[in-house]
Amino acid sequence: MKKIAILGAAESGTGAAILAKKEGYDVFVSDMSPIKERYKKMLDERQIVWEEGHHTEARILDAEEIVKSPGIPDEAPIVKKAIEKGIRIISEIEFAGRYTNSKMICITGSNGKTTTTSLIYHIFKTAGYDAGLAGNIGNSLALQVAEEPHEYYIIELSSFQLDNMYDFRADIAILLNITPDHLDRYGNCMQNYVDAKMRITQNQTSEDAFIYWADDPIIKRELEKYDIKAVQCPFSEVKKKGVIGYMEEGQYKIEYPTPFNMEQEELSLTGRHNIYNSLAAGIASNISGIKKDVIRQSLSDFPGVEHRLERVCKVDGVEYINDSKATNVDACWYALESMKTPTILIIGGKDKGNDYEPIRELVKKKCAGLVFLGADNTKLHDFFDSLGIPVRDTHSMKDCVAACRELAKPGDTVLLSPCCASFDLFKNMEDRGEQFKTLVRELRKEKDE
Repeated sequence: MKKIAILGAAESGTGAAILAKKEGYDVFVSDMSPIKERYKKMLDERQIVWEEGHHTEARILDAEEIVKSPGIPDEAPIVKKAIEKGIRIISEIEFAGRYTNSKMICITGSNGKTTTTSLIYHIFKTAGYDAGLAGNIGNSLALQVAEEPHEYYIIELSSFQLDNMYDFRADIAILLNITPDHLDRYGNCMQNYVDAKMRITQNQTSEDAFIYWADDPIIKRELEKYDIKAVQCPFSEVKKKGVIGYMEEGQYKIEYPTPFNMEQEELSLTGRHNIYNSLAAGIASNISGIKKDVIRQSLSDFPGVEHRLERVCKVDGVEYINDSKATNVDACWYALESMKTPTILIIGGKDKGNDYEPIRELVKKKCAGLVFLGADNTKLHDFFDSLGIPVRDTHSMKDCVAACRELAKPGDTVLLSPCCASFDLFKNMEDRGEQFKTLVRELRKEKDE
């Protein structure tokens, strides 16, 4: 019986363990952190051996293969020892891909992944397709392959997942953009991060499709290095030579594989960044044979994604918007670019090697105030204080929302778009967004009373 070790026992690790058990492996699960009760129960019900709070090296390094959860860096001591021993280390997505022949629609990019993935899933489900949502959102791909198989999988892929994928093949690969992110995990080397993103095209054949933003300068540069065998389906904001999806005179248009168009004002998602997300989703759906009326309906009624430019409520004439998913500078740029009123920007958290220069001019143009929210806001002060915009320094969401209320005037917008990871003060970006929404709604409730 082939031995396999699973490092990490959250969603992806538990799913991988369950699939491995089903496929006849001798499975051992190990997590340095406490394992959530729901995952312990899932493992126990299937008689899978697990440990928490430590790694039993002898047991792990005796495995022929290791499935590593994406949050675990290669610098982790147990991972380094496994690499030194020559043990193959793969991702849960790579492992799951071995045991299914389903169609894989895979989405990556520095920004817009979750929105685009969720929109494609919405279109497929509206069309009546048997589709599963996986990767960074939804249930783990491995768990679905093991116990709830689907004909199609719509998969959001991070660079961390792509790092440990080798033989996996995307039937439709979508690359939305590449901008600096997670550089702390890539030796502060942008090219290492870029190389990870480009892995989404590996193993594609002439039967597959590669959808990408034609105007991204890094993608344009990288494509010159690659022999892309898949049918290339570039999209752009405007019509130009070679693109098959674009906007023209207020019309949303797709040329391949069959012509499709609708009024831009009918799109449920607004803002320039969402034009790209909607084009990528429409092209993928068109390639998959979904009827035009379903695509049109779904692009019109998609409700959006939680924590991504999510309108919370108005208090005292001030609009509060939760964009907690904006964990890098480029995501914040798109959010600010879409603002139509004076903005109080909440920014800060665990810095990932950020360069804030790209948003300097937008901050000067759009922002009536800045509220820093982090354990250490020194870097933010060093960069933004010289702009002459009112600044407040906070270290909790409660103080942050209070500072926003003090700074904002009727007609303004308060925008939580932090540019940073959340792990200095919050469990994750969802926790950050939920705390923001809860406190803002309490303000509204107090006002109503």
